Amino acid sequence: QEDLEALIAEFQSLDAKKTQVIESSCPPPSPRLNGSLSAHPEKDELILFGGEYFNGQKTYLYNELYVYNIRKNSWSKVEIPNPPPRRCAHQAAVVPTAGGQLWVFGGEFASPNGEQFYHYKDLWVLHLATKTWEQIKASGGPSGRSGHRMVACKRQLIVFGGFHESARDYIYYNDVYAFHLDSFTWSKLVPSGIGPAPRSGCQMATSPEGSIIIYGGYSKQRVKKDVDKGTLHTDMFLLKTEGAGKEEDKWAWSRLNPSGVKPTPRSGFSVAIGPNNRSLLFGGVHDEEEEESIEGDFFNDIYFYDMGKNRWFPGQLKGPKSEKRKRRRGRQVEAEGAGDEEMEKQPPQGPLEIVKEVVAEDGTVMTIKQVISGPAEEKERSESEEEEEEEEGDGALGQQVEPCPRSNAMLAVKHGILYVYGGMFEVGDRQFTLSDLYSIDLHKMEEWKVLVEMDPKAQEWLEESESDEEEDDTEGAEGGEEEEESSEEESEDEGGEEQHPSVQPDEKHVDYLSRTEQYWIKLARSNMGVDAKEKKVVKVAHAMAKTFYEDSV
Repeated sequence: QEDLEALIAEFQSLDAKKTQVIESSCPPPSPRLNGSLSAHPEKDELILFGGEYFNGQKTYLYNELYVYNIRKNSWSKVEIPNPPPRRCAHQAAVVPTAGGQLWVFGGEFASPNGEQFYHYKDLWVLHLATKTWEQIKASGGPSGRSGHRMVACKRQLIVFGGFHESARDYIYYNDVYAFHLDSFTWSKLVPSGIGPAPRSGCQMATSPEGSIIIYGGYSKQRVKKDVDKGTLHTDMFLLKTEGAGKEEDKWAWSRLNPSGVKPTPRSGFSVAIGPNNRSLLFGGVHDEEEEESIEGDFFNDIYFYDMGKNRWFPGQLKGPKSEKRKRRRGRQVEAEGAGDEEMEKQPPQGPLEIVKEVVAEDGTVMTIKQVISGPAEEKERSESEEEEEEEEGDGALGQQVEPCPRSNAMLAVKHGILYVYGGMFEVGDRQFTLSDLYSIDLHKMEEWKVLVEMDPKAQEWLEESESDEEEDDTEGAEGGEEEEESSEEESEDEGGEEQHPSVQPDEKHVDYLSRTEQYWIKLARSNMGVDAKEKKVVKVAHAMAKTFYEDSV
């Protein structure tokens, strides 16, 4: 603990040498997860702060401040004197006061070897108009923690849950604190009723009426010496007050039993508030805990929770209108999912989840999880009926660009558009940290747009003892695609292997593959890593596409 405090102090002394604000245009930020992405309340900008990165040997923590200009699709780095110390798994909330304020509470700092943690209990505010950081020193606040959640509610910041981990032990919280933005004071809330069990990483959202929603999260318990049991929470609670945001307000917990199609159990999901009184959940991971290892299924789906109707439903892509017309004219039969309007009239039906395992040549098992709507009945419809149905919100399955499955991404919503940045996924023992940026219009739900592509060169993974073969592969990957492909051709020719996957597709499969091949190659490459051989990536991609095509039809 003392070593970590000394390290933090050393970093702070370096930051203290900055005496003026320096704003400079820059390339997109490096890969990271567990940072915060916040929408500027007055400008078309997103604010990225903090986060972490692990390269297999060393953990890096950040306190950099980046600003993304939505209209220009450009990044700038803003260096401001005396910023908060480096951290990840903190929380940030924006309020519109005085040109906009970004409030940051808690989070953690980790030693470079990732074995020691320091949990912050400090509160900071970034004054967006003047570009100044200010630490707010007020007593009576939450203890040091990370993985907590914080939202702005009326004239308060409400903090719930989180965890604290030391070398010997850990503790999860379910306490609730309010920071009053008018008096700059903390108070611990003591709600009546039965509230959530201790947890971290839950969904926390504020309704327009000033109530607070809690969903899901993760916690673990020690069942015997050196053995922990993790719990994925799927319950939901409402924290309600009748007051107007005063310190003397009385709060009450109550259990929620929402209708609709609920998210599948997961941790590491990301959350945001969307339009139309809906909160949303994106991605995450479901870990299968075996005796000696943990295998995770990662997600890239969206679930909406309608706070007014107390109902969950999956966000399904409808596809661009031009694509719909082509499908209609060609009478192509594709799976269609129920949209908002249909779900109101019919009992909710869960989406069809296809899980397939594809084994690469080296034995790597790729678990591919796709969520599609249930098969629609084939019936003749007039063009006008189909147009009307599309306007009502029916989703149509089409292979499009989308973020690869991930957990611990950073989300923000501005003008009804969701932005997803970074995060991570794992393949075997290797962690891939992302630096891509995607957006989707939540009003239309037509298609994802790639704003910043993932840079394969930014993927670094250092094993403690790498074999010569692995080092050769890495050099090949760094040497560029052409060199990599030529060396692969030689090695595969020597081995007498086929140069193309032996798939016996029908004509429709060929058409499907030709339209979606790049999508599947990108998905396979993102899961297999940049040092995977190109032909192996293509082979796995084709197998994935064939599997998905056959199950879809």
